[in-house]
Amino acid sequence: MEVKPRDRGSRTVTWRHAIPALTLFTGTLFAASASTAHGTDLRGGSRTRVTDLITQEQRGYQQAQNTYRTLHHQVDGLGRQAGRRDARVRTAQEDADRLAALSGFTPVSGRAVRVSLDDAPHGRRVPGDPSPDDLVVHQQDVQAVVNALWAGGATAMQIMDQRLISTSAVRCVGNTLILQGVVYSPPFRITATGVPERLRAALGASPEIQIYRQYVDEYGLGYTVKTLQKTTLPAYTGNTTPQYATTEPRGADIHP
Repeated sequence: MEVKPRDRGSRTVTWRHAIPALTLFTGTLFAASASTAHGTDLRGGSRTRVTDLITQEQRGYQQAQNTYRTLHHQVDGLGRQAGRRDARVRTAQEDADRLAALSGFTPVSGRAVRVSLDDAPHGRRVPGDPSPDDLVVHQQDVQAVVNALWAGGATAMQIMDQRLISTSAVRCVGNTLILQGVVYSPPFRITATGVPERLRAALGASPEIQIYRQYVDEYGLGYTVKTLQKTTLPAYTGNTTPQYATTEPRGADIHP
């Protein structure tokens, strides 16, 4: 088709306006590249700052824990010195020592079962269209294992390198586990002392773990159970400051 002179002329005018605009846009890209080359992070450093903050807080927590253990040891020594002089103090210490074994404040040794939970491998092709939440271990999965092991007669329990006591709480943020102020990444290891046969039977009978194992089969989440013929769980060394509810005087204002 023959191009009319008017059409050819209008196309020429269009390019005359487009070329300066393209030149300006290209110059902007070069300026951005030059800025990046001089150290400007176009993506921002929020993730790095959050990671640094977590690392800093964990370091501070560990330092506080070390100070707490030192002071606790000193206080315990002073108390035992007083017990040698006062029968009432000695009796109270004997009661505390007896209750410490039941409360998780002394090491426990014996046969055990260790359960490991892990996220699905990165890059693995899985059937269907799973969401990211389907491919990671969640808080309820860890709690299901803990509850099943207690139901199976566990005499003591540990998650990762920390002993559990009656006030221990399992919390997950994303695919990380927060336990008593320390952040852990998967795989999560739960170890319980007791009769291995009973512990394994309780794990197999748990409806919540049965659901988790469906995701293991479908999406490749990690689940292993290992019997340990001899292991030692350390004593709990964290903070034991009790927190409890209080009643307000009658007629007191109630604030949300």
